[in-house]
Amino acid sequence: MEKYVYLCRNKKTITMEKKSFVQVLSPDGITIEFGSFYYENMKDAKKAFERWKSRFEQQGYYSSNDYGRIPLNELEKYCQFKTV
Repeated sequence: MEKYVYLCRNKKTITMEKKSFVQVLSPDGITIEFGSFYYENMKDAKKAFERWKSRFEQQGYYSSNDYGRIPLNELEKYCQFKTV
């Protein structure tokens, strides 16, 4: 994890860690949830992905503009889990 050092007016040094987040993009490059664009860790991102994937269980596939019908058991391979 990257660290940043800040000097204050009273000459004290404050060290802060840069926090990274995970962004989940659908096969079409769109974030999977409207209200949450980033997740604090990969565990939360995977949970959000599973919730999102469950929306397509009734039809049995995800329909992508670029890849056509993607079986749900392969959907994770087509999504992007980006650390930002």
